[in-house]
Amino acid sequence: MAGQVFHAPLITSVQGLRLHKVYARRPEQQAILQEKYSDTIISTVVDDIINDPEIDLVVIATANAVHFSLTRQALLAGKHVVVEKPFTNTVAEADELIALAKEQNRILSVFHSARWHSDYLTVKEVLNSGELGRLVTLEIRYDRFRNYLRPNAWREDDLPGSGIFFDLGAHLIDQSLQLFGKPQSIFAYLRKMREGVGAVDDFEAILLYPNLKVSLKGSMLIKEPTPRYALYGTEGAFVKQGVDPQEVALKEGKTPRNTENWGQEPETIWGILNTTNEGPNARRIVPSEKGNYPAYYENIRDVINGTAELIVKPEQARDVIQLLVLGEQSSQEKRIIDLS
Repeated sequence: MAGQVFHAPLITSVQGLRLHKVYARRPEQQAILQEKYSDTIISTVVDDIINDPEIDLVVIATANAVHFSLTRQALLAGKHVVVEKPFTNTVAEADELIALAKEQNRILSVFHSARWHSDYLTVKEVLNSGELGRLVTLEIRYDRFRNYLRPNAWREDDLPGSGIFFDLGAHLIDQSLQLFGKPQSIFAYLRKMREGVGAVDDFEAILLYPNLKVSLKGSMLIKEPTPRYALYGTEGAFVKQGVDPQEVALKEGKTPRNTENWGQEPETIWGILNTTNEGPNARRIVPSEKGNYPAYYENIRDVINGTAELIVKPEQARDVIQLLVLGEQSSQEKRIIDLS
């Protein structure tokens, strides 16, 4: 899904990148490639991609269990690498890949695309405006409703890196780290709620900063929509419903190339800012920023060409893995983990 929905449409929408070869072993995958990307070579052997001298950049959009091994193999072959989040399943694996990328003088980045979500970009603007005063509480939710298990879905099996905490929680933790840096401590409560599920399908992680509590939540059993973001400060609040529209658009077959106003939210889900300011603007609707997934690959292109600094650094993705691992430990031991 990651390759079909996210990476291939985005790569082919960015000038200066060419989708050269894709690993596809199932007939239905090959049929999609032939239909949508007729100029792309279909490969059934991973080594054909990693060792292809025409390829500069290898994108790892696979099950989490092989992120480390394939990324390591690609770096050793002299390729730049983009790997899906979560970066790895352990901090030690992340550290090894970071060191190897430096040794090979190759670019290594993790696809933390939620930094370019419309809602997150809007939250950044609201915080930068200062209208909330001193922020005291931030709540972010990433909910879905699926009360059944998908057959042959590795994300729902009891495997390292499976479950929605590593999947959706990685986005929320990365956003929190970008906004506030590393927390002082973390407390997490992870659950398996659906009958027969092997992996975590409900989580709450609380990141504690000086005078700030960040609550990150996700669940597979939330039928009624909840606020995506809720920010509470000494001078007011900002509450945002709805989700960034880019993933839905990509699943519908739209791309940034052929879609007008890409990443623009409908006005019905714009957020509400309510502050202590006097006058008619004390409580008002805030137009959302446009989401911009292509910006991630535009940055990768520019870094490879030597004209930009890498935005999503592997060290930042490593910090996400650290908090995911400590969150698991916190839930198992039922205690707050001090990061110091």
